[in-house]
Amino acid sequence: MSLDGVVVHAVVHELQELMGGRINKIHQPTEHDIVMQIRAGGRNHKLLLSANPSMPRTHLTNETFVNPTEAPMFCMLLRKHTENAIIERVEQVGMERIIRIHMRQRDEIGDLSQKLLIIELMGRHSNIILIDPATDTILDGIHHVTPALSSYRIVMPGASYTPPPAQDKTNLLDIPASELPQYLTEVVADTISPHDQHDVIERRLMDAFSGLGPLTARELVYRAIQGSGLHEELRHFRERLELDAYEPCILDATNGKSLFAAITLTHVAGDAVSFDTMSDCLTAYFSDKAQRDLVKQKTADLMRFLTNEQSKNEKKLEKLYETMNEAQEADRYRKLGELLTASLHAISRGQASVEVIDYYEEDQPTITIPLDPQLAPSDNAQRYFKRYNKLKNSLTAVQVQIESTREEIAYFQTLIHQLSNATLDDIDEIREELATQGYVRHRSGPQKKKKPTKPAPLCFVSSEGITIYVGKNNTQNDYVTNRLAHPSDTWLHTKDIPGSHVVIRSSQFGDETLNTAAQLAAYFSQARTSSQVPVDYTQIRHVRKPNGAKPGFVIYDNQKTLYITPDESYIEQLRRCSDS
Repeated sequence: MSLDGVVVHAVVHELQELMGGRINKIHQPTEHDIVMQIRAGGRNHKLLLSANPSMPRTHLTNETFVNPTEAPMFCMLLRKHTENAIIERVEQVGMERIIRIHMRQRDEIGDLSQKLLIIELMGRHSNIILIDPATDTILDGIHHVTPALSSYRIVMPGASYTPPPAQDKTNLLDIPASELPQYLTEVVADTISPHDQHDVIERRLMDAFSGLGPLTARELVYRAIQGSGLHEELRHFRERLELDAYEPCILDATNGKSLFAAITLTHVAGDAVSFDTMSDCLTAYFSDKAQRDLVKQKTADLMRFLTNEQSKNEKKLEKLYETMNEAQEADRYRKLGELLTASLHAISRGQASVEVIDYYEEDQPTITIPLDPQLAPSDNAQRYFKRYNKLKNSLTAVQVQIESTREEIAYFQTLIHQLSNATLDDIDEIREELATQGYVRHRSGPQKKKKPTKPAPLCFVSSEGITIYVGKNNTQNDYVTNRLAHPSDTWLHTKDIPGSHVVIRSSQFGDETLNTAAQLAAYFSQARTSSQVPVDYTQIRHVRKPNGAKPGFVIYDNQKTLYITPDESYIEQLRRCSDS
């Protein structure tokens, strides 16, 4: 994890602007996260405290969060003890990934009380703990740690607070500048050869100094090799820490990994983006990942249902094709029945088979027809005719079922694609669609009547100033195509590939707008990572929704086809509508 003590040190420096500020509101959007709205320095600030095991962090943010209708218990307790509190001090414990926020608040009877909020950013052991500093008693934690989980410390209401185990490392900032050369000489060699085991030196740095994570240690060793030695690099690094001179950045490495750090990363090849503050850097890095994880969590049951339904329908389709292949042999049973009828005079009851001449073949071969010894010769002929009629009648029914099952598979593939790219706002629309179609039940419990909301498709503006709408799910696709668009507007969709309905809201436009709309259709489809994706386009007047068709399903004609390779950077640079 890139979040080390150096990153936390940069964040705590930024949080100093909250000193003297008042905590106005507290929310808990997820089981791991707390969001505080703070008024400080004449401005409003939003502080995120996250004890998420996979991405713990604390920083100022401008993100928007969806809060539950009922606040969790820990949130209620924080509101009771810290809402309207004044922040007196924000500090880091040494260079560790622990932040302490000291607050004062007047209790119910007006007496002044002190509270301490401790944020421990330590992977799966991360926690947010509120304690009474007068007694070091835990009031509560966002994650409880019982004696069954840890023999070292307990995080439960009423227990005494025990800090995480000490690392017994030195804080680089605690070493006087005059003593630094002597100390460094005892820890690591100054000169590093390209043949040295760099990972061993990196580990020695991390073992000696608190707050240095693998990424920071690797960068320092790399700079030392390129520059004037490790001791000089550490001295320069320490000076920048003292001056709070950070260089927050996110680097998309050529190996596909994305990294963030409080210093510029020169040892990794890739594209780097710099930020003015560490909080901006962390917001940019984590917001998309946090959103994806939350969407994945909230869609897990739907995704499981859709993949199961698709799998069941694919197995059903295999069996239907087997039945159809068998039914297509109906004519053979008719022929056998007619040959038996023509040879009744040569058959006796009790025969297990009979050899007859096949008059239907040009060379008139002799064939053997199996018989039921228990039946009369005429009844054996009728048995083949009944088999013929049964298969002939089933063929039509099977063909209808095959078409219906293929439509179901295509429908579920479309929903899986939409759910894979859904935002939090889209999930309810997809769930409601499935409930309306009878695939899932409506959510149990008391349902508050909601005013019907207008679907909110994506909206872009082409370089020619023309509006282009993109549906993100079937509800939005129906809205864009059947209600929002005019007959002379142009409609686009990937050919035979699940994807979004795209509408150019104009009858007059140039090739640039058409190319932009085709890019959007290809990008917001299952073929996003493919090349030369076929995109059909036609006027809305040629697009129709058959009676009884599933949401999002249409038929169209008079289309033309473009072949587009989706370009993510092109999509990201497109101008959004102001009202989308």
